[in-house]
Formats: sequence, C-alpha cells, structure tokens
Amino acid sequence: MNNILIYFFMAIGLSMDAFSLALAYGTTEISFNKKVLLSITVGIFHFIMPKLGAYLGTELLLEYIAKANYLVGIIFFILAVEMFVSRKDDKTGSITNIISIIIFAFTVSIDSFSVGIALSLTTRDITTASFIFAITSFAFTFLGIHLGNKIAEKFESKASYIGMFILLFLGIKYLFF
Repeated sequence: MNNILIYFFMAIGLSMDAFSLALAYGTTEISFNKKVLLSITVGIFHFIMPKLGAYLGTELLLEYIAKANYLVGIIFFILAVEMFVSRKDDKTGSITNIISIIIFAFTVSIDSFSVGIALSLTTRDITTASFIFAITSFAFTFLGIHLGNKIAEKFESKASYIGMFILLFLGIKYLFF
C-alpha cells in the first residue's frame, strides 16, 4: 500500500508537464474527440515510457537523459514560437493530426522514462507504477485541456498568449533546470 501511495505522488509530479502543456493547448480550439484522444495517448505514453526506461535502464542511458531534456525544452520553445507566429490563424498551435498528438505525448512523458530507470533500481513492480502514471496523466491532461478551454472562454484573444507563456516557461525549465 505504501508503494501505491508513493507511485501516486510520483504520478502527480510526472503529470504536471502534461497538465501545463494541455492547459496551453486548451487555450486553442480542440474538439472533444481530440481531447479524449490526446489524453489517452498521453496516458499510454506514461505507461510505456517507464517500462521502457526500466528495460533499457543502464549506466549508458543515464548519460543521455539530460540531453533529452534539452531536446524537450527546444520543442517547447518551437511550439511557443509557432503559437506566436500563427496566433491570428484559426488553428493556432492546435493539435491537428496524429503526429502532433504523438509528439505532444512523447514530450510530456520523456521524464517518466528516466523515472522508469530509477524505479528499476528499487522495485520490480514497474507495471503497477506505470498503470498509476497512465491513469493520473490521462486525468491531468484532460483537466488541463478543459481548464485551458475555460481560460480561453473567459479571456478570449489573450488566452493564446497565456498558452505561449506556459510553453516558454516549460522550455526554460527543461533547458536550464
């Protein structure tokens, strides 16, 4: 029971990036079906990545984790710039196809890969942890998009700037911290 509680708190921490980015994308128009598809995809990635990290977790891979954070930071910066450049467009920064959904899910779940490496050193119950990560990240992603929609309704045109700020903040976090 203690491990499940620990996994849940880890899942909340891992889901914060998904929540923040979903909040940013929620400030654009996303259909209900895409909200669900995006949330499910993030959940699936948060299930697979820790298992993959546990499977591939070696000394060699630990060296490359920090470099992956730089890549994620750059992706967030690119997404923020894309939102800024196309802010007058109807599809501003929107999730338009399966590729953008997969990129979104991958970028917010890369840290769960490194958590999988760490978990492989302390437990054999990676599946339970991964399942908790998946459910929690699904919920946080859906909640983030929903709250982003509410922000967009309230602040209308300023909402995309809020989304850009969140993406820039996440980019700085990954590049410098």
